[in-house]
Amino acid sequence: MSDTSYLAWPFFEPRHQELAAQLDQWASATLSQQHHADVDQACRTLVKQLGDAGWLQHAIAGKEYGATSDQIDTRVICLIRETLARHNGLADFAFAMQGLGSGAISLFGSQSQRANYLPKVAKGHAIAAFALSEPEAGSDVAAMQCQATLVGEHYILDGEKTWISNGGIADFYVVFARTGEQPGARGISAFIVDADNPGLQVAERIQVIAPHPLAKLKFTNCRVHSSQRIGDAGQGFKVGMATLDVFRTSVAAAALGFARRALDEALQHVKQRQMFGKTLADFQLTQAKVAQMATGIDSSALLTYRAAWQRDQGQRVTREAAMAKMTATETAQQVIDAAVQLFGGLGVVSGVPVECLYREIRALRIYEGATEVQQLIIARELLSEVNKV
Repeated sequence: MSDTSYLAWPFFEPRHQELAAQLDQWASATLSQQHHADVDQACRTLVKQLGDAGWLQHAIAGKEYGATSDQIDTRVICLIRETLARHNGLADFAFAMQGLGSGAISLFGSQSQRANYLPKVAKGHAIAAFALSEPEAGSDVAAMQCQATLVGEHYILDGEKTWISNGGIADFYVVFARTGEQPGARGISAFIVDADNPGLQVAERIQVIAPHPLAKLKFTNCRVHSSQRIGDAGQGFKVGMATLDVFRTSVAAAALGFARRALDEALQHVKQRQMFGKTLADFQLTQAKVAQMATGIDSSALLTYRAAWQRDQGQRVTREAAMAKMTATETAQQVIDAAVQLFGGLGVVSGVPVECLYREIRALRIYEGATEVQQLIIARELLSEVNKV
């Protein structure tokens, strides 16, 4: 297990420390030998394993639906993602998407929606997905073009979604579409669309540098009963942003996990690597680099778990979550790059842990709000406070 002294910080309670230790032990025994030749099947297997072991109970809210708590514990979500990412990037992805894909239902779903979907998510019997992005509407959600037209008791969805994680293997999608109550972001609603809906087509599978299920979806005359709308009509932007606010901090935690693994690998390597009659660790340049890596990781962890703790205290964390996400992902990229450099030629050999981490980390600086978007969010929040004075 990596350095866990941070678990003694005042952000955590004994239950968090116990959970982190239990998960690390489980992950060491279960995930170390995972192979991902068939990524779709690997994800299905991981979801089942996570469900069978009870870890997915933390990804949803509501004890009556199989959750461990009536509220999503952000610190728990972050600790789980950090630990899984340190062991296995695809396991982190599988857990995260169960939470993000069902998060809108946990937060805003009707009793019927929660009862129908959340227990299956918690047990790993249903795979969830979050369908927000479009070809021309990623960071700019207000530019969304996918339409949902109310006809009687059904909405008719027409349009496209892209960059949808779990696309092609999900059992249901939380889909955001324009219903037109007001212009821009205020005219969007959220819907649960089952994967077997005849109006939903997986139009294209997308291959990325760190393989995971990803697809473009097409909706053509896709009929969805109004009872499948999540929350009120026109409240989809609120639903989506609230869901992202819960899980954005956990992206920072996943980056932390990747960075900690890279530092662990680098420390082991430089202590063993012989060079000019010394070990690589004996050189001051190496010592300076690992010092920077460790300091960056601790800085990121402080921001990450501050945001998680604040949210668990019921505070609004839009700014803090953006700071954590931006800092942790950018820092992890630097830490992992430094680890690859310390490994030399071995660092770019396919399948070596630091090479895998190099591919894993890159997407985290983009999804759930690119670094540049986080900068805009932070500045907007700061400037809005000035205007209130």
